[in-house]
Amino acid sequence: MEKHYKSKWIKALLAVFFVFVIGATVFVFSRVPNENVEKTKDVSKSKENLKLSLEALAQKNILDSLTTLKQAYDVAILEKTSLAQQLEIEKENVENLIEIIKASKNPSIEQIYIYRKQLSKMNASVVSRGIEVKNLKSQNKNLLTEIESQNLVMYKQKVENDTLISKQKKLESTLKDASRLSLNSFKVIALREKKSGKELETYKAKSTKRFKVSFSINGNSVAKTGKRIFYIQVLDQKNTVLGENKLIEFGNDKALVYSFIVAVDFQGKPANVYGVLNSDENPFAKGTYFVNFFDKQEIMGSASITLE
Repeated sequence: MEKHYKSKWIKALLAVFFVFVIGATVFVFSRVPNENVEKTKDVSKSKENLKLSLEALAQKNILDSLTTLKQAYDVAILEKTSLAQQLEIEKENVENLIEIIKASKNPSIEQIYIYRKQLSKMNASVVSRGIEVKNLKSQNKNLLTEIESQNLVMYKQKVENDTLISKQKKLESTLKDASRLSLNSFKVIALREKKSGKELETYKAKSTKRFKVSFSINGNSVAKTGKRIFYIQVLDQKNTVLGENKLIEFGNDKALVYSFIVAVDFQGKPANVYGVLNSDENPFAKGTYFVNFFDKQEIMGSASITLE
């Protein structure tokens, strides 16, 4: 009976142990798949984070390259070549792409590929433009050198021309001075007329019928020959111009009121010239009269006479 009791107790104990082992096994094996699933999730999450980090890094690298590209355009534009306007347009394209990429917070791989492709084209363009700018700078430098050389030649030519003009003016002035007529022996006398018609010099106003003015022209072989006109101006005590009292203008803002003119055919030799101012209906009054002799607007000499 006791044996039978021990046998039942052992069987019960074995049954409990078996149940415990089975449960533990089930627990262990049921936990392994869950851990594998968690590990798989963690790996997938890590891959996703890595992907996002790489895309963000690629986006930053593209933006940095575009910023450098924009600075290259700024430098090229400062050269102020004929490409400046085109360079401004291409620079705006770079700036627009920068703004587009900045606005794309999580760009996809496809977008990154497109951005890189556009960056590559822009890099190629700026390199090409850089070569063009360099060539234009070289051309401009050569052109400036040529212009400076031409300016130097023109400056030397101007100096020579100014020297020639100065010499010509001096020569003209010398010739003008040399060709001027020289007048002298300015004289004025009052004449009275006898019944016989003979004229005699007088100093009495009531007897004076006319003034006779005279002067001499020195010979001048370089002076212009031909008809020469001289203007005689006779002034009374009130500074009134007697005679024709005509105004003549010489075209250089100068004018002259004269009493009469004296014409002479000058041939380069000395000549004595005279002219007459008649009293006509206005008798000469007592006082001093002044006579001025003009070659055009230039006064050449003067004389005076006093009538009693």
